Amino acid sequence: MRYLASILVLCFAFGVLAQEKKKAPPKMVFPAKTGDVTFNHDAHSKRVKDDCNVCHDKLWPQAKGDLKFKAGMHKPAEAKKTSCGFCHHPGGQSFESKGNCTRCHVKGAAKKG
Repeated sequence: MRYLASILVLCFAFGVLAQEKKKAPPKMVFPAKTGDVTFNHDAHSKRVKDDCNVCHDKLWPQAKGDLKFKAGMHKPAEAKKTSCGFCHHPGGQSFESKGNCTRCHVKGAAKKG
């Protein structure tokens, strides 16, 4: 009986550990010809009350770390409400990309904050 109880406790503990959220990096830097983009993951997470499902996995697969959007990042993303355009579009939850290039793209050193 002790053996069975021990197995159940271990299975429960493993299940709890397996379901723990992976710790995301606080910031990610994406190189771009127009200036590197520093994505402040912590700040964006706070804006959605730490609900990872707002962005993952419908906008980005977790743990990939590569946007791979290049030219399709701005107008197409805003029109389709994909990637950054999900929130960053005219009338969206945050500023649109048009006219706001330097809010994300920084030439030289990575953007702070």
